[in-house]
Amino acid sequence: MAFTPYDWQQTLRQKADYVEDRLREGSPVVGLSCHEGIVLVTVRRAQQQKIFEIYDRLAFAGLGNQSDLETIRQIAVDFAHAEGFARSPQDVSIQRVVGVALSPAMKRSFSDPLRLPLVARGLFAQVGDTPDSDLFYLLNYDGEFSLAHRCGVAAGTEGAREAMERALSTFAQKTPKRDAALKKALEAWAVGRREALAATESDWHAVLSEALETGTVEAALLERDSRRERRLRFLSPEELKPCLPD
Repeated sequence: MAFTPYDWQQTLRQKADYVEDRLREGSPVVGLSCHEGIVLVTVRRAQQQKIFEIYDRLAFAGLGNQSDLETIRQIAVDFAHAEGFARSPQDVSIQRVVGVALSPAMKRSFSDPLRLPLVARGLFAQVGDTPDSDLFYLLNYDGEFSLAHRCGVAAGTEGAREAMERALSTFAQKTPKRDAALKKALEAWAVGRREALAATESDWHAVLSEALETGTVEAALLERDSRRERRLRFLSPEELKPCLPD
């Protein structure tokens, strides 16, 4: 079957429209630097995990099809461990995971007219020795990615992402404690959710409260200084409770 350049461009547009439509109602994810490390926050339904450990200092959170998130997670984990074995654990970086392992694979999947695209948008985080050295990469379904410092977000629409970044812009320049960062991340999540769904409710507490009627907050801390074997630690309901709306 022969494809003309016009056919190929039309296919890409149709793929993009399909994925964007599927992602629109996805639950945003937020990453924010704090004194203790990096807080990763989202709201999930049922048992669908959205935050994952990749390697010692690396984590991944995303929205989209659960099977596609698992595909991305597996590629990232396999590459990171191969890098750590062939080089050293200190040489494993989120830049290489995203730029070398994931971006080319997702670009091939998206640009091939005979393959289905991955319905996923991911936020990758690497905790550093200081908040200024924390890294966040936003990876899109077409393989394009961008770098951010101190905070990162992934949302179902471009407008939602921009609204979340505005909500975090000033706060992210500080170095808050974990609970303050968690509260701000939940606020940014609600702002993005409201924007993506074009909700009429203006109060972010109300948006979050409504979401929690059918969903559960999933939050993790990628610890900056830890004696534990694994730096990524999921926060317990008791740790989350003070940060949630009454």
